[in-house]
Amino acid sequence: MKIAFAGTPEFAATALKAILAEGFEVPLVLTQPDRPAGRGMQLQASPVKQVALANGIKVDQPERLRTEEQQAHLRACAPDVLVVAAYGLILPQVVLDIPRHGCLNIHASLLPRWRGAAPIHRAIEAGDSASGITIMQMEAGLDTGPMILGRSLPIATTDTTSSLHDRLAALGGEMIVEVLHRLAAGPLQATPQPEEGVTYAHKIDKAEAALDFRLDAEVLARKLRAFTPFPGGAASIDGNPLKLWAGHATIGSGTPGEILAADAEGVVVACGSGALRLTALQKAGGKRLAAGEFLRGFPLKAGQQFALPEPAQA
Repeated sequence: MKIAFAGTPEFAATALKAILAEGFEVPLVLTQPDRPAGRGMQLQASPVKQVALANGIKVDQPERLRTEEQQAHLRACAPDVLVVAAYGLILPQVVLDIPRHGCLNIHASLLPRWRGAAPIHRAIEAGDSASGITIMQMEAGLDTGPMILGRSLPIATTDTTSSLHDRLAALGGEMIVEVLHRLAAGPLQATPQPEEGVTYAHKIDKAEAALDFRLDAEVLARKLRAFTPFPGGAASIDGNPLKLWAGHATIGSGTPGEILAADAEGVVVACGSGALRLTALQKAGGKRLAAGEFLRGFPLKAGQQFALPEPAQA
């Protein structure tokens, strides 16, 4: 089989590596255009592009796939199947129809729960006990296609998006290889997604980073785990903006946002219910530090008050 691949971040690069390691022919890779990144904001190739170039694979980086010109390289490749993983572009029906066997998507959730852009983040934020990978046959709707293979992974109470991402990426690589072998042997069997249980994993917005200490401490602890490595938690105290990277719920009560204790074990902040012990913090222009080290350079004490964000507009 001739396999074209479309993907951009590390999640997709893991799958591409697995496909190549299995010996499948991949003559073409589609990925997002190079973007500015890092402190110098230099253009950087996506992780998928880096894997492709290292393996001598042709790379195409269209801004969109709407015109015949933008679709030309994929048509010329004439793939048997297009594997898609976190590509970042909507594929119109005319593109889905190019490969002889259609397009297969590696999605990081147990569909139909968490369709959309940020399924790993939203699963942790919501307190789900499990996540997983679904391989589906793509159609024009957003992650609505029939399911070919699904497997679950437990979400640990210590999991961040970073740690869960890595396990799901590895699972996705294993599963797409299995599905491609099935396809090579004959037609794939797919099951329509159930109508019940649909949820949407909307893209993470930086504005969501602001912690509202009026919420339950468990909710905020999950948010910190969900927003690691991006965008982290954000709060300010006495006009100083801070990034908050790790914490867990603990016993305590007081005015929401009030610091109840601050020592090497963490900065304990009163919440709407319970308290949040912050264990990794970062000041503006500084590095992420464990609480004890952070407090040596940025002292905090009981009684100080974190600012509370403005209530969301209805």
